[in-house]
Amino acid sequence: MTKKKYTFDDLLEIMALLRSEKGCPWDREQTHESLKRYLIEETYEVLEALDSGDKNRFADELGDLLLQIVFHAQIGKEEGTFDIHDVISCICQKMIDRHTHVFGQAKADNADEVLDNWEEIKKKEKGLENHTQVLREVSSYLPALMRSYKVQQKAAKVGFDWDSVTGAMDKVKEEINELEQVYKTENMGKIEEEVGDLIFAIVNVARFLKVHPELALTQTVEKFINRFEYIEKNCSRFNKKMEEMTLDEMDILWNEAKTHIFQKKDKNYS
Repeated sequence: MTKKKYTFDDLLEIMALLRSEKGCPWDREQTHESLKRYLIEETYEVLEALDSGDKNRFADELGDLLLQIVFHAQIGKEEGTFDIHDVISCICQKMIDRHTHVFGQAKADNADEVLDNWEEIKKKEKGLENHTQVLREVSSYLPALMRSYKVQQKAAKVGFDWDSVTGAMDKVKEEINELEQVYKTENMGKIEEEVGDLIFAIVNVARFLKVHPELALTQTVEKFINRFEYIEKNCSRFNKKMEEMTLDEMDILWNEAKTHIFQKKDKNYS
């Protein structure tokens, strides 16, 4: 069955065969529930490939994600609930309904107006009657940083927002003070609450600065790992294993890593 180029119909046929009695035992055993983890994993692998700048890898990972959609559609077809044509019909209709400035009489001269129209149409489609329902509609399955960012965005649309980033920064300082008042206690419920309040306030600052907190934190984690690696690779200069070093010794290498890694990155982009 090897070809130079495959079509979408080929993918559907392959998936149907894999799920058949003549196909793969593992594929036959899968359900919508058992596939949930793979849908999440493939989504993140697509994002990683996108950030890598490798377009071939990006295309490959998009294919893996598409496979998950086709997989679910095949299971739906076998159950008699929906098939890939229903999936495609749903998204086509949604695009037409929510782009009334293209397929209807509405006007949208810029991207912000497009988003405003989209949100209003979405509210009508889902029967959302008040602003609280709009906030609750933000999926609780999203990572907490992403969910808090979206909730704040929607709350801001009705005026529940700071006038400037200064107000948001002041709120961060206030939350730090409140955390300082409880972090030495044994009241873990209150400590967790105050930590959550502080993170939520920081997300607000990020939103004002047009920085997505999920992406910013991801970059910081990578930066931390790179600097940690520098310490581990250079600990021999102290004639010690890393776990034998003092924090002050590690800090010396940490500060070196800031400059070393920055210069290396700068050289790669020159």
